[in-house]
Amino acid sequence: MNDFRYPLGKFHYDGPMSHEQQEALLHEIAQTPAKLRAAVQGLSSAQLDTPYRPEGWTVTQVVHHVPDSHLNAYVRFKLALTEDDPTIKPYAEDRWAELADKATPIDVSLSLLDSLHDRWVRLLQSLTPQQWKRTFRHPEMGPMTLEKTLALYAWHGPHHVAHITELRKRMSW
Repeated sequence: MNDFRYPLGKFHYDGPMSHEQQEALLHEIAQTPAKLRAAVQGLSSAQLDTPYRPEGWTVTQVVHHVPDSHLNAYVRFKLALTEDDPTIKPYAEDRWAELADKATPIDVSLSLLDSLHDRWVRLLQSLTPQQWKRTFRHPEMGPMTLEKTLALYAWHGPHHVAHITELRKRMSW
C-alpha cells in the first residue's frame, strides 16, 4: 500500500443505486461498531497510542473520531428529513481529535458508537425512496442527497477500521 491515508481508496459515488445496493450499505453501517471493536481488541495502551501513519492520528484518536463523525452524520440526516435543503455546519475534525476528551478510554467511544448506530440504522431503515433523495448543503461539498451520504458513511467506517487493521498487519500485532 502506498498511501496509508486511504487503505480502501478514496470515496467515490456512482450515482443512484438500487434498493439492494442501499441495503448492502445499510448493512455495512450496521456492522461498523462491531468491526471497529474487533479491530482494537487486545491492543495495549502503547499500541493504542501509536499513530496509524506518520503524522497521523493515534489508534485512540481514530476510535474517538468515528462516533464524532457519525454523530454529525446522524444529525445531518435528521436535519435533511425535517427541513428543506438545510445548510449544515462542518466541523474541524482535526481540532476535535486534539481536545481533552481524546484521553477518554476507548470503551466509552465504542459504546457510544454502538448506541448511535442502533438509532441511526433504525432511522435509515425507515426511509422511503423519496426521502433518500432529500438533501442538505455542505459548505465545502455542495448539495448532498441522503443516498450519497449513506454511501459516504458506509465507506467512512470501514476506511477507519482499515487504518487500524492495516497498522496491525504492518506492526505484526
